[in-house]
Amino acid sequence: MGTVIHRLALVDPSAKLGQDVQIGPFCVVEEDVSIGDGTILEARVTIKKGTIVGKNNHIFEGATIGGLPQCVGLSEEDCGGTIVGDGNVIRENVTIHRSMHAQDTTVVGDDCMLMANVHIAHDCHVANEVIMANNAMLAGHCSIGRRAFFSGAAGAHQFVRIGAFSMVGGQAHLVRDVPPFVTVDGLSSQVVGLNLVGLRRAGFTSADVKTLKGIYRILYKSGLNWREIVEKIEHDYTDGVGLEMARFLSSTTRGITNERSCLPTVSGAREAAKKAEEQASRTVSGTEDSETIQLRVVDENGASLLPPPSRRRVG
Repeated sequence: MGTVIHRLALVDPSAKLGQDVQIGPFCVVEEDVSIGDGTILEARVTIKKGTIVGKNNHIFEGATIGGLPQCVGLSEEDCGGTIVGDGNVIRENVTIHRSMHAQDTTVVGDDCMLMANVHIAHDCHVANEVIMANNAMLAGHCSIGRRAFFSGAAGAHQFVRIGAFSMVGGQAHLVRDVPPFVTVDGLSSQVVGLNLVGLRRAGFTSADVKTLKGIYRILYKSGLNWREIVEKIEHDYTDGVGLEMARFLSSTTRGITNERSCLPTVSGAREAAKKAEEQASRTVSGTEDSETIQLRVVDENGASLLPPPSRRRVG
């Protein structure tokens, strides 16, 4: 079919286009851009200066790739580049920003699915076959390992790493690293076990799963301190999935996401609130003064584990 550029698109003469590239109406392709064979740009896609886009990508309406970082005081000359690999599906209004350092690059690998409104900030590294659902957000310098699944409206703090084959639930807010192969619950933003469904779909063996269960017990159930945990895992697991987990854990700078069982469950929190209210009623019964009792059950980050705080009028 050959390369097709819609008459209403704006393509800089210095842009390098491969074979069979399709560029839709109102697209903007800036200078020094490279687009590989077979890539399709639907309407209103913007590919910013210096961006490299690989082969056979399908980029949908409104996406912007290679935009300037959202950082105060940066000039365009300060910033690096953006690389998108091959075979990705990038849906409507996705934004991928270039590096904030001239010699560095924001990278998206191959065969990823970035659903509508995904935001990937400056200096992030997204590995191959990653899925990010609608409205998911990565702050600067984050990374996601291969075949991880990052659910809708989930967000990651700067420098957080999400390990390979992990599953992050919807609306999770991540401030620490997520180890490979685990599942994070969106409600609590805590680890709730291994990503067994993802491991099975990816073809991991029973022996691999057994190894990961052993590591999980050391990590979350052993009661060892962090240094002892890392030393034991590095000593006991020297190849395969064990080695991958050991390397990830030993290189963390932000710590890892806690397990949910370390915190009260919602039902437990409700029961605790009920008992506290009963105790408060007994404490103030018979007094002439009336007061308002406000009870809250919170997790370690101060977030409520209950619906809006319970209030009782006593008196």
